[in-house]
Amino acid sequence: MTNLRLKKEMEELVAKASFCLRADLYLLLKKALAKETKPNARKALRCILENARIANKENLAICQDTGLPVLFIEAGKDVKLSSQFIKILQEGVMSGYKKHSLRASMVDPILRKAPSYKGVISHVEFLEQAKGIKITLFPKGFGSENKSQLKMFNPTASVEEIEGFIVESVKNAGPEGCPPFVVGVGIGGTADKALLLAKKSLIDRVDKSNPDRNLKKLEQSLFKKINNLRIGPMGFGGKTTVLAVKVKTAPTHIAGLPVGVNISCHALRSAAITFK
Repeated sequence: MTNLRLKKEMEELVAKASFCLRADLYLLLKKALAKETKPNARKALRCILENARIANKENLAICQDTGLPVLFIEAGKDVKLSSQFIKILQEGVMSGYKKHSLRASMVDPILRKAPSYKGVISHVEFLEQAKGIKITLFPKGFGSENKSQLKMFNPTASVEEIEGFIVESVKNAGPEGCPPFVVGVGIGGTADKALLLAKKSLIDRVDKSNPDRNLKKLEQSLFKKINNLRIGPMGFGGKTTVLAVKVKTAPTHIAGLPVGVNISCHALRSAAITFK
């Protein structure tokens, strides 16, 4: 594939992620609407779905916060990647933001001067079972990103203590994070790994159960406890504070137990492309 073609593919990936609500999220929102009984909560869910319909039809951003674009690059063991390849991906994302008139939101963290499109974040992972290259674009809005939490537990911490921290993190996010949420949880690794796992869990399908029995049980327990907070859609109360909870884990040190929480608002946006 030529560099120009690759850049064009990334521009279209930007459009797909920014304008089209993910099918799995749409299904969960429809399911939430069907079971919601509180009038204001139902109205909020209908507005969210109508907003997504208009965005898709008119090629408009689902949210005015067009996010900070994060690239997850998964490559098979025999794939050769270069810094030039990743640079082209990043340039394609920046070009896509400009081409589709999406808001520039990135600034120097200290100087805070005029925003630009520079600063695309890339994570590269080589997977034994993967073939080719899969590229996932995840534009992360900061209303919910600002609610991220990390806690370094003692290794003796109970599952109940971990659940309590996660639920409290969502409670503290409250209406400011634009619920209903999808909550990503990372457990294990180092501090940075736990937070990365939490974020990466959000790009998986959120309407499917975890294949790991123990993690499935944990997700179901957290789902129930978070919805019992009754924050509800856009803070109007009701049954739907969270649409899904996704948990990923990694081995950690015997002396620690990092737990990261990454929250997404109802505008959970991502899109992927695979090159064989």
